[in-house]
Amino acid sequence: MTFLKQSLRTLASSGLQNRLWNRVAASCRGFHSPIIDITADKGLASPPDPKTFPEYRPRDFFSFELLHESSISRARVGRIYTPHGFVDTPGFVAVATNAALKAVDHRGADEFGQQLMFCNTYHLLLQPGPELIEKAGGIHKYMNRNRPIITDSGGFQVFSLSQGSVTDELNMKARGPNRSTEGSLLDEVSELGAKFRSYRDGKQHLLTPESSVEAQKAYGSDIIVPLDELPPYHIERQRLESSVYLTHRWEARSLRAHLNNVKNQAMYGVIHG
Repeated sequence: MTFLKQSLRTLASSGLQNRLWNRVAASCRGFHSPIIDITADKGLASPPDPKTFPEYRPRDFFSFELLHESSISRARVGRIYTPHGFVDTPGFVAVATNAALKAVDHRGADEFGQQLMFCNTYHLLLQPGPELIEKAGGIHKYMNRNRPIITDSGGFQVFSLSQGSVTDELNMKARGPNRSTEGSLLDEVSELGAKFRSYRDGKQHLLTPESSVEAQKAYGSDIIVPLDELPPYHIERQRLESSVYLTHRWEARSLRAHLNNVKNQAMYGVIHG
């Protein structure tokens, strides 16, 4: 948290940063996010004091080994040990959106050395659901894979539904007051979480830091991710600062939920956005 405050103060005091930010803001004036009720109740409120969390202690089921560090660039080669095997870093992570790779059988990918696989909490939340996966014995048995698996929080998919693709976000034609938000599946963002409608049946869901972690506990993935907010690319500076603070508060809640029931899992500290 101290680092966050220092970063924000540095950003605010930097004339160059201010000029660059103003140029970006001027280029997208008139853009409006479809997100409703954005942290209006807390704004730049700080997350809980780190001292209110239990002191970190190593876990025998999860560890990181530093194999080599460059004396020039400080780039590192390491190895993460999980309950389902190790992952060499840096490494390639294949995305199995619905617990399955597209066009490739994951068993074949494993034979070629695929160590870590990524599954999407959002899509699995809507179909088949955390309860069914848990009943099947967890994500590893559900997809018949006995190697490390990481799941995300679901936040990226929830927020990208309202903002279009990354290409849309970065495309100059997508900027300006004429950008349409009609058909957005994101209904509301508040301190509690994000309300969205399923692209499958239109049913409304509420994704909170706690419910995201709960779903990932049901999946039983080796590495889980806390919930963060993904704001649009072209937004006002004050809105972005509020989003950073909201993410820190959400991640603190995610961490508490994880520590209440660790279940041989590790939580990855995702960067905001």
